[in-house]
Amino acid sequence: MRAQSDEVALSTGRRAWTVGVMCTAVGLVIAMVTIVNAALPALAADTGASQAEQTWIVDVYTLVLAALVLPAGALGDRHGRRGVLVAGLLVFAAGCAAPVFLDTSAWIIAARAVTGLGAAMIMPATLSIITASFSPERRGRAIGTWAAVAGVGGLGGLVLAGVLLEHFSWHSVFLGPAVLSVVLVAASLTVPTSRDRHPHAFDVVGAVLSALAIGAVVFGILRVADLGWGDGTVLGSIAGGLVLGALFTGYELRRASPLLDVRLFGNAAFAAGSVSVTVQFTAAFGMFYALAQYLQLVQGYSALESGLALWPVAVTLFPLSLASAPLVRRFGLGTVTCAGLAVVVAGMVLIGQLDAGSGYAALAIAVCVLGAGIGVTAPAATSAILDNVPPSQYGVASAVNDATREIGAALGIALVGSVLAAGYRDSVRSATAALAPPAREAAEGSLAGALAVAKGPAGDHLAVAARTAFAHGMGISMLALAAVVVAGIVAAAVLVRR
Repeated sequence: MRAQSDEVALSTGRRAWTVGVMCTAVGLVIAMVTIVNAALPALAADTGASQAEQTWIVDVYTLVLAALVLPAGALGDRHGRRGVLVAGLLVFAAGCAAPVFLDTSAWIIAARAVTGLGAAMIMPATLSIITASFSPERRGRAIGTWAAVAGVGGLGGLVLAGVLLEHFSWHSVFLGPAVLSVVLVAASLTVPTSRDRHPHAFDVVGAVLSALAIGAVVFGILRVADLGWGDGTVLGSIAGGLVLGALFTGYELRRASPLLDVRLFGNAAFAAGSVSVTVQFTAAFGMFYALAQYLQLVQGYSALESGLALWPVAVTLFPLSLASAPLVRRFGLGTVTCAGLAVVVAGMVLIGQLDAGSGYAALAIAVCVLGAGIGVTAPAATSAILDNVPPSQYGVASAVNDATREIGAALGIALVGSVLAAGYRDSVRSATAALAPPAREAAEGSLAGALAVAKGPAGDHLAVAARTAFAHGMGISMLALAAVVVAGIVAAAVLVRR
């Protein structure tokens, strides 16, 4: 079956406009994660949100986005991708605007869930519209641009939040994205649409099973930071998600028109692309999570300065994203994927070498190396997923790409959070042994807590020891991320060889 697409009738200018609008939309979706992270201290102080409520304000967006992106992509395939995109932008705008008018903790959590629903509708539509607007031999640079924007969208969120928070209240970090979403609604009405010409009935059971399976796995991973990997809630959620995933697979294999044809994962390139995207985002979001704290608490940067300090990642990421497709044609998907992921490992190792006294040059070089690896591999992986499905399934394939990104991002933050915390506690204990129990508990709980205690009688010695301990824990966590990426290299190599 062919998708309803008029690529040959589109002018160069209209294709460029389409790519620009779609990249802006996906950049906004990614940025909304870090925007709220940056505003959380001010939001919590104003609303009185508890620590548990703050966690849900951050996590519910990712949870809903990851759980619903696959059904949303399938809806776009069946009913028109532009229509689902526009509807998603309207839902996104409503969710972003809601906290401006009612700012209780419960309301903000509910609004973030609505925003996540809008994001789930937006993400697969943006990539599938781009893919359907270009012939296979011409879409490489467009997908490379999309992947680059998706890769640095989190940094854009940090910078935008920093600018807004310097001049306005925390409400501005919700109102700004809401206004931009409304502007994007108007812009999106001008881009081409596409859909499956012969859509089948929507797979409701498959949609429910996929949402529950992905949601349970992501929920379990998100709870790791608070509960630890050995907690029953974490293990039960992840195990339950895997069981539901197996049920989803069995159900889809028996359907003539499944929500997702799971046989696609038998295609080596499709599977390798999915593995590559997952480990890339595990590394990237784990790195951003650690470095945001390192720059502010160890190096003394402001939130805005921290976002700006990480932008050298784009120096290599953007140009290499545009070069990814020619490199794959020249050297093959397996070679480019494995080489690019090896560069990501090198970036992780370099970041892990940073300590409390490292200068900015060392940081800039490390993130440039990481950006080079992601720049080469992200478009290649995304293209491997999209190029191996028929046009009628572009939305679902885009959703697979998006779901693996969200799972990888959640895994990266959980892994770094748990490993860094353990490494920090083990390293700082020698400096906290003489403290009173409440102060010792606060100092060993986090670097922020140690710096607060250090303002009292504990003095500068504790502050220096805590910053050193944090850098030590961060180094261990970067090695853990590097090990995950190495496992991804092995898996991708085996898949492509097969």
